[in-house]
Amino acid sequence: MRAWSVARPGPAEADPLRLVERAVPVPGDDELLVRVRACGVCRTDLHVTEGDLPVRRPGVTPGHEVVGVVAGAGTAVRGFAVGDRVGVAWLRWTDGTCAYCLRGAENLCPQSRYTGWDADGGYAEYTTVPAGFAHRLPDGVDDVALAPLLCAGIIGYRALLRTSLPPGGRLGLYGFGGSAHLCAQLALAEGATVHVLTRGTAARRLALGLGAASARDAHEAPPEPLDGAILFAPVGDLVPVALRALDRGGILAVAGIHLSDVPSLCYESDLFYEKELRSVTSNTRADAREFLAKAALHGVRATTHVYPLSQAPRALRDLKAGRFDGAAVLVNDLS
Repeated sequence: MRAWSVARPGPAEADPLRLVERAVPVPGDDELLVRVRACGVCRTDLHVTEGDLPVRRPGVTPGHEVVGVVAGAGTAVRGFAVGDRVGVAWLRWTDGTCAYCLRGAENLCPQSRYTGWDADGGYAEYTTVPAGFAHRLPDGVDDVALAPLLCAGIIGYRALLRTSLPPGGRLGLYGFGGSAHLCAQLALAEGATVHVLTRGTAARRLALGLGAASARDAHEAPPEPLDGAILFAPVGDLVPVALRALDRGGILAVAGIHLSDVPSLCYESDLFYEKELRSVTSNTRADAREFLAKAALHGVRATTHVYPLSQAPRALRDLKAGRFDGAAVLVNDLS
């Protein structure tokens, strides 16, 4: 099969991905072999490719928003059949025995493994996934529309939970790419007022079209104090900006796996009045199931831009440059 490999992490403009020939992977006893039909392009893929995240598997194949069909299974797998449509997401494996897993916080498992970072992902014709971490997907939604839900949607949902937004609360979203535009739809459907703060004019237009109450530049103040906010942009300079926009008792959740350095905070203007700053670390499988169910209930849909899988490097460059709103999805044209 053909697959994209991170030959040497570096700037996306220098094309660190290389198209290579590999044997079709053999699933382990508890794994599914998945023939990839579509794979979303996540900012985490960019962090893996450019080296913002440390190398865990040399030459790794990125991609963790995978929609595909079961093409084979290990001897211990039950409940899946060849031809079943499944999703492969970022969280690939946890040990199930540590204190975090036992208390329902498997996203904090110290032994956790991730698709497209610790193991080869979906920028390829085939990938594998432990059956216990494969997601059953709803009917009636096509592959391209589903792919961004499998990380952008799930992590946005986790971030929304971390804000502890009250019913009917005022939510600020800093950055408005693949994850934020899905989070906004769910928050709006559940009764929140959403204000978007982002640099891109196309993203601001999309936000208003989806029902946001306002859309301004990321460094501007929203039109009213916020009960909660999520920082999707990997820009540490925006942390004090977002904290100052919070009302008393408001919570800012940082959704990204990578963030540039945060400048010094002023206690009186940034953190006083019981404001909180929280991070978001991956997600649990329960988060994924809850989000996929809510997305189906409320008709959450990704705004997508399709690239052939053979053009994965261009999709990453366009993501970095902000050349599209919503999310990019790779469709397999390598077979």
